[in-house]
Amino acid sequence: MARIAVSPSQELAVTTDELAEGLQEQRGRASGKRLPRRNVIFGICALGLFMASIDATIVATALGKIDSELHSPVNWGGWSITIYQLGQIIAMPLAGKISDQFGRKKVFLVAVGVFTVASLACGLSTSIYMLVPLRFVQALGGGAFLPSASGIVSDHFGENRDRALGMFTSIFPIGGIAGPVFGGLITQDWTWRAIFFINIPVGILLISLGMRFIPVVKPVGRRAVDKVGVALLAGTLISGMYGITTLGDKGSSPARPNFIVAEVLALTLGYLFLRHSKRDENAFIPHRLLLGKGFGTMNGINILYGTTALGFGALVPLYAEHRYHIRIADAGTLLSARAVGMISVAAVAAFMLRRTGYHLPMIIGFTSIAIGLVMLSVHPPAGFSPYWWLALWSMLTGLGMGCSAPATNNATLQLAPDQVAAIAGQRGMFRQSGGIIYISIATAILARGSTAHIQADIQGHIFLVQAAILVVMMLLVFRVPNHKGTW
Repeated sequence: MARIAVSPSQELAVTTDELAEGLQEQRGRASGKRLPRRNVIFGICALGLFMASIDATIVATALGKIDSELHSPVNWGGWSITIYQLGQIIAMPLAGKISDQFGRKKVFLVAVGVFTVASLACGLSTSIYMLVPLRFVQALGGGAFLPSASGIVSDHFGENRDRALGMFTSIFPIGGIAGPVFGGLITQDWTWRAIFFINIPVGILLISLGMRFIPVVKPVGRRAVDKVGVALLAGTLISGMYGITTLGDKGSSPARPNFIVAEVLALTLGYLFLRHSKRDENAFIPHRLLLGKGFGTMNGINILYGTTALGFGALVPLYAEHRYHIRIADAGTLLSARAVGMISVAAVAAFMLRRTGYHLPMIIGFTSIAIGLVMLSVHPPAGFSPYWWLALWSMLTGLGMGCSAPATNNATLQLAPDQVAAIAGQRGMFRQSGGIIYISIATAILARGSTAHIQADIQGHIFLVQAAILVVMMLLVFRVPNHKGTW
């Protein structure tokens, strides 16, 4: 018998999720089989997100060693980070749409397989030109985790899906804690290649558990994949990244043909992408989800959020090593301090959303991140350990992220709750775009510095620019619908 849910503001209703769950339970009892529980399904999805989140931070601690061993300057070595984000940008919205149409379980398992094999290949790379494209393939798998996992959880948590999906916010910080610690220890005492090899046993375990426990849910429908839209978006980002990266080469300038041609191409492809999304009925990112009511503002916020959250984290270990000569293993734990701050409040913030709405946690969170960035750019007072100074303010930025992330997540999802997987992927796409923009510009500027100390001073000034960006984000918050309650 299906449970009847009564809401004070709504009529008596039976949700389709609960009805489906009730039918599954009846079938399970009739067949004598024990069906997978929600917490098991959530755990499998969480493990996939955890594996992807580790690789989002673990390479940051090894960037110096990778550049040194593969003989790559920082502006090109930075591609080992930005290409991963680019791959996720392409994969997230695409996997979101595909998982809605072809089945979440199938997409999730394929993503795990791609990610695992690519991780092995990355660890065997012999040059930066080999590592970068393999990192792109790895990211295609990692980027498909979030939308497919979000769809799986949404299918099985019914009216509590907002809280379940909000809990995903705490999974990335867990990977953020483990990634820099493992990356620092492995890189300090062994080889950077091992940071990719550790994904292999986890991937094998995920495939086994996913095949056994994740139920098959009938897909929404089958439509052709928008290959033109994917190609236009990829071309826009790659050409833009390339043009910015060339500015870090010796003797380069914005007047050089390679920069001008690359950026003109990026603008042209970007325009064609927007026009395509408006005209094509099957565009993998519909125009309504790009610039429709509420979406334009939230997409802008997510881009800026990516510059301060993802971009900031990628280069903090390098900043600590260059400015204060902190060991690689210790520098990596600064990202762990940020992740500890984020995870300590993310779950509470997610559960409080129904009471607070979206504006208050975003304002508090963005303000905390801005203060942390400003203080990171300042030298510690006399007698204060540089490491603990950086750890303290990194943790404050994490507290701000933990407070604001659930609100920014759900503020986007509530605009179209019937397309949760597609929107989750799109949200990640814009955040990754912000991270790419930041890292590409920052590494190009850093490459112009003649010494590591000068590069560190440049990074300190970049932190101040990021703090100013957060002020702009706070102005945009009040344009976001501030709905309370479930979406």
